[in-house]
Amino acid sequence: MTDFNQYRQQIELRGETLSYLDLGQGPVLLLGHSYLWDATMWQQQLPVLAKHYRCIVPDLWGHGQSGAIPAHTESLADIAADMLTLMDKLNVDEFTVIGLSVGAMWGAELVLKAPSRVKALVMMGSFLGFEPEVTRNKYMAMLDGISQLGQIPAPMAEQIAPMFFAVTTASLRPQLLSDFASALQSISPERIPDTVAMGKLIFNRRDAMEDADNLTLPCLIMSGVEDTARTVLESFLMVDAIDGAEMMQIPAAGHISVLEQGDFINQALLTFLEKHH
Repeated sequence: MTDFNQYRQQIELRGETLSYLDLGQGPVLLLGHSYLWDATMWQQQLPVLAKHYRCIVPDLWGHGQSGAIPAHTESLADIAADMLTLMDKLNVDEFTVIGLSVGAMWGAELVLKAPSRVKALVMMGSFLGFEPEVTRNKYMAMLDGISQLGQIPAPMAEQIAPMFFAVTTASLRPQLLSDFASALQSISPERIPDTVAMGKLIFNRRDAMEDADNLTLPCLIMSGVEDTARTVLESFLMVDAIDGAEMMQIPAAGHISVLEQGDFINQALLTFLEKHH
C-alpha cells in the first residue's frame, strides 16, 4: 500500500482536529469513506484518480487520525456542513463528491446544502432512506454491547467483518477480512465512545429520500451485488427517485467494493468523471 501519510494534512474545525489526505492536481474530488474505516479505504483508487484530479479525503470524526466528534453534532447534515467548511478553508469552490456508505450519505446532504458547488455525486453501497427497523435494532444492540465492553473483542470483530464483504471475498481473499477484524479489535477504549456515537448517528439518520428530487446533478449509484449491509434493491429505489441517475452493479463485491473490485471501480469512476468534468 502507498504510504499516504506524506499527503496528510489537518485543520481545526469546531474545536476538534479534522485529518485529511490531499493529493493530485486538477478538478477536485471529495471522497468519503465507510463507517469503521478511514481515508486509506481508498488506497486502490487514489493513485489512479490523483493522476487526473486533486483528491481531498477526510477521515470521518472519531475515525483514523481525526479527532473526536465535535459537540452538538446531531445529524449527518452537521457532518456535511463540516466537510463544506473544509472545502471553504481550502478555497475550493467546485468539486465532485464520491462516497461509500456513510460517505455517500453525508455526501448527499452536502449536495442538498450547496447544490451549486457540487458538479457530480457518486454513491456507493449507500442509501438515502432511513435505516430499516430490523437492521437498526440489530445494530443498536451491537453498539450498546460495544459501549458496555469498552472495546470490540475478537468474537464480535469476527462477527462484524463478514458483514462488509462478499462471500466470494471471504473465501478468495480472507486476509481482507482478518485485517479488518484486527483493525476493529485495535480501536482504543478512548475511541470507543466516538465509534458508538457515530454508529448511532448513522443508523438513526433521517429519511433523505424525501429530498431525492432535489438531487438534480449527474449522479452515479453503484452497488455490490453481494452487499448485505446496503442491498442492490436500495440502490434501485434511489435510481427511481433521483432523476437521471445512472446505476451500476459491481460483480463479486460486498460493502467495501473499493477493495474487492478496485480495477472495476477505478474504470467506472474515470469514465463517469470524464463525462462530467
